[in-house]
Amino acid sequence: MTKVHPNAAAAAAVAPAAVAEEKGEVVSLTVWRRSLLFNGKGFTVFDCKGNLVYRVETYGGGSPREVVLMDADGHGLLTIRRKKLSLADEWLIYEGDVAASPSAAAPPKRFTARRHVSLRPTRCLAHLSPPRRQSCADAGAVPSCRYDVEGSYAGRSLDVFASSVLGDEQRRRVATVCQKEAAVGPDVFRLVVQPGFEPSLAMAVVILLDQMNAS
Repeated sequence: MTKVHPNAAAAAAVAPAAVAEEKGEVVSLTVWRRSLLFNGKGFTVFDCKGNLVYRVETYGGGSPREVVLMDADGHGLLTIRRKKLSLADEWLIYEGDVAASPSAAAPPKRFTARRHVSLRPTRCLAHLSPPRRQSCADAGAVPSCRYDVEGSYAGRSLDVFASSVLGDEQRRRVATVCQKEAAVGPDVFRLVVQPGFEPSLAMAVVILLDQMNAS
């Protein structure tokens, strides 16, 4: 069976995914749809060397309203929160751990995510929009792009496309989810992130689709 457990020394080292991002390399991650904690639900994410990179831990049944993506040391990177009292299915993505921040210094909102709704068959599943309009200089550095997610989450086959909020640049693929070779079942799959796109944001998209499918 495919190895999904982390190396023991991973937590003390700099995350190789972050190093690869800085070098402008393609980042390939293995996503395990399971928490490392007993009786916990969530995700555990490893790099190509088996080092722990990200983790998500939730408790109880159903789909939680708020999920925090953490690094290997447990520091909150992004918060995915379902919006209350919304006419459409909407989620908000914040920088850091919202629950751990003082109310007077709430982390900035990165994106608003909406489930795609259509009466006709379509591959589009969700849209992520930045909180304000800017020019699209870099897909991962600033919230200046909108993202479209297409494919099938149940089939672990997804593509994330970036495009300028101004519509003045060609749409490009920035991340892909696919089934992992020799993996048993759908709970272990690959997340491939292109240079210039944040691996943490790509993982947030995975969490978002998991939330949408559970709701």
